Amino acid sequence: MRLLVYLPLLIPALAAIAARPLAARLEPREATWLLTAATVALAGCSTVALALLAASAAARAPALATLGQYSPSVVHRADPTPAVIGAVAAMVLTGAGVAVAVTFRHRARALAESYRRAARLHDDGTVVVIRGTAAEAYALPGWPGKIVVSGRLLEELDESGRAALLAHERAHLAGRHHLFTTVAHLAAAANPVLLPLARAVDYTVERWADEHAAAVTGDRRLVAATIGRVAMLATPGRLPAATLGIVRSGSRRVSVAWAGPVPRRVAALLGPPPRSRALLMAAAMLIVLVTGASAVQAARDLHALLEFAQASG
Repeated sequence: MRLLVYLPLLIPALAAIAARPLAARLEPREATWLLTAATVALAGCSTVALALLAASAAARAPALATLGQYSPSVVHRADPTPAVIGAVAAMVLTGAGVAVAVTFRHRARALAESYRRAARLHDDGTVVVIRGTAAEAYALPGWPGKIVVSGRLLEELDESGRAALLAHERAHLAGRHHLFTTVAHLAAAANPVLLPLARAVDYTVERWADEHAAAVTGDRRLVAATIGRVAMLATPGRLPAATLGIVRSGSRRVSVAWAGPVPRRVAALLGPPPRSRALLMAAAMLIVLVTGASAVQAARDLHALLEFAQASG
């Protein structure tokens, strides 16, 4: 446990660095599944590591030793983890629990509001046109989900542009993309180091919808042009928190030099269709499995230590 317990705390930092390159290189659907699963797995492993550090420090307490009928001196000699590290781990673990609870509450309320709004929207299909001066479009999760588009945006786009826009939003609803982003951000709340992975999932679901729109329309350049057009028309800060819009830019002016999500999506569509990269997927999954194996082995080591301390007591 001396070294293995720290591995699940270090690998998430490396995964955070690799998140953006993986999101760019992998096929969007595969990237979404991989990054979401990796975020959850790494968050779980880091939580286990923190719990083990806190437990190893707490195991030295005489009261717990008496209750568990083991020798605290044996635990102290065999496990050199400083008590202060265990205390810090306990505090971080508590903070992570609070963060997950707050994030879950926020996301649950937003999703519930989304379902209520979708149920109140009466239409003859899945597309609802709303009035207003804002140019906006978003997928509203619900049962069934709805696509909400402003009349102004429809007026600004030609027939092919509207087809690309609606195909994009339908992909969000059909793929339940809000569930991927919700799960990823809940996991990142448990370990903020993983926030780049959650943000990468926000990006890959948009790329997933982009590629679906490109497949439906048969024109990748059309979808790229539509994204750029909507980005220039969209008013920042108007999309509801529970929805997934075609654009998530916080500014009307997007610099390609900073490689923001919109220019990255446009650039990807102007290139060839993405292809599956089995070797890269396997390497990423292997790293996650190593992290999980390290957490499991560290837990086994602590269990074996306590059993030895009981036999010695």
